[in-house]
Amino acid sequence: MALDDSVDDVRPWTDGITFPVLIDPQHTLSETYAISNVPTVVWIDEDNRIVRPNGVAFGTDMFKDFTGVDSEPHKEALRRWVRTGDVPIDNQRAREAVGDLSEDEVLARLHFRIAAHARREGRDDVASRHFARAGELAPFDWTIRRAALPLTGDDPFGQTFFDMYGEWQAAGSPYHGLAGTEAV
Repeated sequence: MALDDSVDDVRPWTDGITFPVLIDPQHTLSETYAISNVPTVVWIDEDNRIVRPNGVAFGTDMFKDFTGVDSEPHKEALRRWVRTGDVPIDNQRAREAVGDLSEDEVLARLHFRIAAHARREGRDDVASRHFARAGELAPFDWTIRRAALPLTGDDPFGQTFFDMYGEWQAAGSPYHGLAGTEAV
């Protein structure tokens, strides 16, 4: 599931992928599962039960030098789950792993939705105000702050991103879910 604004935004990341990729420009999925970063992985079984809550995980080591997260332990845990049903986290820890969104985070997501809609309607002045307010309310929610960068004409891999990343690290790297090295 891509939390992007359009198919064209996602296309460069899907070259060679043979399974369906869905696009969620309304960020409904991130709200439903309290996802505050991408990429995030949620394991859902054939009975639609979450067996591993959202957590940082990568399919490749493209960002390993930057994040310090090796993709192989997660991929091996996923293979083990598929083959044997072994889940690397117990139910209690899974329930505790993802805290509820704060009132400010909920409000920030509302502002983000309003901003995205205003942008699609060509109302950039309204969009700009709501993107800014969303970022103020949830400064460490990447599905809001980083997602707003390309929508406001900024580079999602540029200096603004690196400044935000530094602020996030200085704040203790807050995240709703499992860290990239936790409970693979």
